[in-house]
Amino acid sequence: MTKGIPPTWFITGASSGIGLALARAAAARGDDIVAVARDVAPLSTLVDEHGPRVLALPVDVRSAAEVHGAVSRAVEAFGRIDVVANNAGYGLFGAVEESTDDQARAVFDTNVFGVLNVLRATLPVLRAQRSGHVLQGSSYYGRVAHPGVGLLSATKYAVEGLTDALVGELQPLGIKVTLVEPGPTATAFVSRLDVAGTIDDYDGTVRVVQKASAELPPEAFDDPDRVAAAILTAVDADRPPLRLVTGSFAVRSIRAALRGQLEELDAWAPTAEAVDRVPAA
Repeated sequence: MTKGIPPTWFITGASSGIGLALARAAAARGDDIVAVARDVAPLSTLVDEHGPRVLALPVDVRSAAEVHGAVSRAVEAFGRIDVVANNAGYGLFGAVEESTDDQARAVFDTNVFGVLNVLRATLPVLRAQRSGHVLQGSSYYGRVAHPGVGLLSATKYAVEGLTDALVGELQPLGIKVTLVEPGPTATAFVSRLDVAGTIDDYDGTVRVVQKASAELPPEAFDDPDRVAAAILTAVDADRPPLRLVTGSFAVRSIRAALRGQLEELDAWAPTAEAVDRVPAA
């Protein structure tokens, strides 16, 4: 970011949830915002409040042409892009077997290939600047999974993997990268879930999870404005984290998953290492 010049944000999925909260928070402190969403109507208040500092653009991230067009307009309006919040996405709930091929491909088209479209369009700008910060919208489901979220988690695991590689590719070019991994958050995400058909054999697993999720109290969901504040803290840090987990539920879930993986890795290390042609020193 250039000292003394308000940073410019390029935020996808900006019409609701964490994306909207982030756009509001960044605009409120004087930053310039390019807010991208398929439906920009919910952004009208933000535009009215901040005038030309907020550019709302109707874009479907599944369209590479639309994303490239939005990036061109962003640079034309503000001269640069400093923070890319690659936030657009939605969920698919159901057993892995229950999800149709069309449903699986559709969620990957938005959550993975949409992310790639945004990266391919924005990274040339950031590389030319030799500066910038990419925020990759993941989830605690990018680190853990349970019955019913297999396809959603698969998209987030994919984003996590490509981002781990992206860090090493962009670091020498002066570009920072952070994966944002929120826990359950009070957004419209759940209401917009695509739901697979049902197979009776999964009633004891997937449907039990579905029922338990539906019965969670409001206080089980984090405030998106607090999540946005945490993201701003990470962006402002001299050494931002590679992974920003938000919410104590997500912290506990990921810690338990990592601990279990490490314990299993250690338990099976003798078998794993026995395949080496040359014994470990």
